[in-house]
Amino acid sequence: PRAPRRRDRGRDRSRSRSRSRSRDREDAAGIPVGIPAAGAVPMPLVPIAAPPGAPPPIIPMANQIPPSIVPGMAGGAGMGAIPPIGVAPIAPMGAAIPSMLPSMGMLGANPAQDKINRELFVGNTPPGTSDTLLITFLTGAMRRTNLCGPTETPIITCRVNQKFAFIECATTEIANNALNLNGIPFMGSQLKVSRPSKYVGPIVPPRTWQELTGTPLPTNVVPMGSTGTIGGMNPEEKLQRELFIGNTTPEMTAQMLTEFLGKAMEQVGLATAPGNPILNCRPSGKFAFVELRSKEEAANALNLNNIPYLGSALSVRRPTKYAGPQTPHGNWEDILAKYMSGELTLPSQGGAGAAAAVAAPAPAAAAAAGATPTRVVELKNMLTEADVSSDQDYEEIMEDTKDECGSFGALKNVVIPRSGPGLTKIFLEYMTPADAGKAIQQLAGRTFDGRKVTAVYFNEDKFNSQDYSDGN
Repeated sequence: PRAPRRRDRGRDRSRSRSRSRSRDREDAAGIPVGIPAAGAVPMPLVPIAAPPGAPPPIIPMANQIPPSIVPGMAGGAGMGAIPPIGVAPIAPMGAAIPSMLPSMGMLGANPAQDKINRELFVGNTPPGTSDTLLITFLTGAMRRTNLCGPTETPIITCRVNQKFAFIECATTEIANNALNLNGIPFMGSQLKVSRPSKYVGPIVPPRTWQELTGTPLPTNVVPMGSTGTIGGMNPEEKLQRELFIGNTTPEMTAQMLTEFLGKAMEQVGLATAPGNPILNCRPSGKFAFVELRSKEEAANALNLNNIPYLGSALSVRRPTKYAGPQTPHGNWEDILAKYMSGELTLPSQGGAGAAAAVAAPAPAAAAAAGATPTRVVELKNMLTEADVSSDQDYEEIMEDTKDECGSFGALKNVVIPRSGPGLTKIFLEYMTPADAGKAIQQLAGRTFDGRKVTAVYFNEDKFNSQDYSDGN
């Protein structure tokens, strides 16, 4: 939304002064108002109201006004001078209302194109960004670095969306200067400031904020890539920093999930820098997506899987679009079990934290690596007979398994026997042995309801013949 234009209070005050000509009043210097100062060239006054049918009054040009009432002219009385009755006050060029001051060289240009030339795109805005907050922050930054005057208003409007914003600058020159804000840290994010896609004017090579100020980027802010693109605005890198949060409820807001998950990561040492590692959260009823500030912290956050919150066990995993490398991790029960056994020590107690403990592959995964790879994975100790006795529970387990295990590779089929030698087992058939190996690496050694999961390759011939017994 556009910011409302402010009325010129000085003009209102000048209009509210009495225009009675019954008597002369004197200003502070003792000179009657309306009488030119000594040495000034007399000029006729403009009447307040023209007679009926007469043309509208003409506002005199600045060079026709006595120097005593023009701020900055020789012999003038400065900013505090009072203009004669009936003469419209003339403000200095630098004090004009920004939105009414056309940029140099654009007086005859298309107004729509002029607006485009004065607009800038601001990307990677963090949650909680408002138009007032962004305008105040960027204006202060421009004033401190002399990108505009110390009292100038460089930004006149701002339209904030969920992850980006558009700002309208007072002039094209100021818009060119504001491009040097590209890369400025703001509330844990690094803003991307650039021309909008519809801009067709000349390209003005700017500097980044770090080049302009000579200050390095804080360690807790997502760095800018070598191409000049903000890490948060690069779709491929952003996908590596995003996680899917399943089993949420409509009562869980973005702020609640951000604070809860971020605090949990900080407490157990899954965050790599001070502050909340979660930059953004997009809830949608039964699931949500969170964006971490780094790829390392996104990999660490996978260990939050199954963390209980408001009566639900949250599912934390990679989104289905993720095609990057799989990183070994456990789940929340694994983290708690290691802390309770003394294997891990809280960072607040001088320990290394959970991130160091999950960096190495689980022993079961290492053992499976020596077996003959197949496209089928057998999972044990994940289910009980009671879990598959109910049709509703069975369908939910099947759906959750497909969602979870489909993130490790191209999943072709899932089989969960409800009787026979395969009871309480889960079989995953992938398109390639490599995808099956990724699943084993991710699942082996996890703790599920207090039971440690085993994940091994399974004979494909036995699987195809529906023989789910142990042994070759």
